[in-house]
Formats: sequence, structure tokens, C-alpha cells
Amino acid sequence: MDRNNTPSSDVVTPWRRAVIHRHEAGFAAWSEQDILARLSVIRGLRHRIAENAFDLVASLKSRPARQAAESISAEILPLAEACRFLEREAAGLLAPKLLGRRGRPVWLFGVEAEVRREPVGTILIVGPSNYPLLLPGIQAVQALTAGNRVLVKPAPGCGAPMVLLGRRLEEAGLPPGVFRVLDESIDAAEDAIADGIDKLVLTGSADTGRAVAERLARHLVPSTMELSGNDAVFVLPGAEVELIARALAFGLRLNGSATCIAPRRVFIPSGMAADLEAALLSHVGSLPPVPVSLPTRRRLAILAQQAVAEGARALTDLPREDSQAMAPLILADAAPTMAMLCEEIFAPVLSLVPVMDMEQALDAAAACPYALGASVFGPQDEARTLAGRIDAGTVTINDLIVPTADPRLPFGGRHASGWGVTRGAEGLLEMTQVKTVAIRKGRSRPHFAPPRQGDEALMLAALRLLHGGRGTRIAALRRLVQAVRGRSVPDEKHRKG
Repeated sequence: MDRNNTPSSDVVTPWRRAVIHRHEAGFAAWSEQDILARLSVIRGLRHRIAENAFDLVASLKSRPARQAAESISAEILPLAEACRFLEREAAGLLAPKLLGRRGRPVWLFGVEAEVRREPVGTILIVGPSNYPLLLPGIQAVQALTAGNRVLVKPAPGCGAPMVLLGRRLEEAGLPPGVFRVLDESIDAAEDAIADGIDKLVLTGSADTGRAVAERLARHLVPSTMELSGNDAVFVLPGAEVELIARALAFGLRLNGSATCIAPRRVFIPSGMAADLEAALLSHVGSLPPVPVSLPTRRRLAILAQQAVAEGARALTDLPREDSQAMAPLILADAAPTMAMLCEEIFAPVLSLVPVMDMEQALDAAAACPYALGASVFGPQDEARTLAGRIDAGTVTINDLIVPTADPRLPFGGRHASGWGVTRGAEGLLEMTQVKTVAIRKGRSRPHFAPPRQGDEALMLAALRLLHGGRGTRIAALRRLVQAVRGRSVPDEKHRKG
């Protein structure tokens, strides 16, 4: 360090390493390619995904309880659709935006401006275990489309689909080294951060997000984080109880309920609660137990016992620590302040909260720190109105989870559920950094001249003419004309003085 506390030139800081990475041959060749050339690689990847789908299914061995049809529908097909979305939309989204005359300040006459989107540089993607292909896969293809170099740190036991994705990308023409899969250890991500990255995209728990955010802050590295959820379901009067029960059973079944936007808290009018309880039991009784980790089972056993002690009713058996698999747990008469309804849960758990009306439901939902997704069931117009008041990143009406697979939709949470978005146009733009370019035409540069007498009156008159009320503008126009003619009239305040 020199006396100004700045790094000496022979010290390679993470920031300088990131700059060095940007000048590596493979990355430079990729980032400087025309967008259509980059999209030809994405198109080639999509074709290979379709032609080799069962190779990808076989690579998803970390989800042993999932059938091939579910892997294809939940991970592989949405990934292919995300590629096609980029092929159709990315060129327009990433093209420089020329700003015309409309909205340009009059005192900037002769200036043309444009907004450009450029690659961030090296992006580290930290993937989850529940959807080890879909989530990091979409983030990776968006980052690559934007011209970035991508490092992926898979969750433990989930590296195979990312390795296979990298192989398919290189077969499609991606230069070697532009997409790299790290080992699955925490140290791999920490080493990448220390070595120098330009952005991090994380899908994980809130606790992991906090720890990583603190680490990134020391290096001033930006991030996008999709963190935990404890999703709410709002039931409006007039909603079809049978449809709701089928939807909730689907949410408990899909991927073993290890889905960040699976339903967890159901706010239902008190008069409808008994009917929903009966309908739910008729649908979840046939759902098979699913594997749940020992730490999660232990925590759930405590939370469930606490909830029952506080007045909740268990409609199904409470989880047991001595069993590796867990059947769905449904609690009725739950209160929004119970710990079960305020923590992140990755297991088939559902709590029914009776409410008087949707005002009480919104207040109850706010007791939870997570705000990733929510669903509303009921008449469409009322549901749309309620959706506008729900504090969540994603709201689905009369359905669960599946509509979020639309590649046009951005996805992200609020509060303890993270920040920033992935997917959709907004997710692609998050993989870029903004550069503005302004061009002054002609030879006139009046602002280069030193201040002159009368400039104050001229500027005040212009300000009032452009931004004052009607009477102010008329008076200002007279003053402006006089100021331009060199006969500036003193400001009223100065005149009184």
C-alpha cells in the first residue's frame, strides 16, 4: 500500500484479476462477437437439449424421487423455452437505444444520446439443489447471451447437469473457457470471489445470502439473489374449494415440495375452512412420503409441536425424526405469528390460517419476512385487485407455480427473499452494465465561455419559462427576451432588496 492507502501496482487485487479475466482470449472473442453469432450458439444448445433430453434426465440423479416426465416438464422443457426466448428477443433488448429529441432539455440542442448494454464481465452463478439444471441453466444462458464469461458452482451432488450443459454449449460453438463448472465445495465459490468476479447470481437460503452478501460487500461486487420463500395462498369468497385443494396437493407433490414458491400458508375465510380441510385430506392422502434431510425433519418436528401447543390442529401425522421420508403435514387453525409460518421450509408442509376477510389476510401475510411468490384463488376481477396489493415478487391467479415457467416473466423476491431478478427481459438486462454515450454536434459550445454579467437573470428566466406555472411563464418570457437583448430586468427579490 502507498501512503494514500491505495494498492501498489504489483498487488493483484480481486478487481484487477477480474479485469485480467476480461482480456483473456476466449472471453474477449466471445464478448466482442455480434449478438447474432452468440445467439447461434444458444440455438445450437436448444437443439441439443431436445435431441439429448434423456442424457440430461440421467444427469439429474440428485433428484431420485422424481420421475423422468417431471424432470422434462419442470427443468428441461422450460430451459429450452428460455433459449428460444433469447433467440427471439435478445438482439432487440441488447441493441443500443438511440434517444430522440423528445424529452431532451432544450438547452442540450445539438446533443445526440444513446444507452448501450455491455457485458458485466465474469459472472459467478451459485446453483441450488432443488432444480440443479433449470435455475443455473437459465441464468447461464442469459449471462452468455449478454456476452459474459460464466462460472457455475453447483450445489453438492448437483454438478453433473452443469458439466453436461457445458459440453453441449461447446458442441454448439461456445469458445473454450467461457463457461466453466467449478467443484461443488463452498471453497470453490469463495476462491472465485477472491480471484475476482464482476457479479454473483445466487439461488439459496436467506442465511447463505446474508453470508455471501457480506463477503461481496468487501469487494464491492454486485449480486442478484433469489433466496428463501414461505409462500402465501389467498382464498377469496366464491373460490372453488375443489380446485384449491387440487392445486395445493400439486404444490405438495411437485419435486417433493422442494420448490421455492411451493404453497406454505393458506389464508382462507373462516366459513370456507372446514370444506377446504375435507377436500385437502381427500387429495393428499394418496401422496407418497418424500425424502427430507435429517436437520429439516428435526426442525419441523419442533415447529409442528410448537404450533400444536399454540392452538393449531394437525390434520395429518406429525413428522418423525426416525424416518427418512415424510408424508405431507397439514396444520389447521394456524396463526400467522407461529414460527412454522415465518421460517423457510423445504418440505411438504401446509398451514391453514382462517381469516375474517382479505384485509386481515394481508396483515397476517405481512408477519412473514419472506416475499417470493403468492397465489390468489377466486373470481378473476377481485383476484386481480388483490394481487396488486400483495407484497411479493410473483403472484399467480387461480393456479400454482407452473405459470412462472413462462420465459418472458422475470422472477425474483423481496425482503428476506432476495433482490434483483432472473429470467425474462429484465433478467437478461441484469446480466449487463449500462453505458451512456452523448455526442455534441455542431460547433456551438456556449457553456465553455466564462460567466458573464446577466447570466443569472438569463438562467432564472429560462428556469421559470420551462418549469413555472402559466403566469410565471408569461413573465419569464418577457424577462428572457430582455435578457437576450442585453437589457436584463433584476429579479423581483433583488428589486425589493
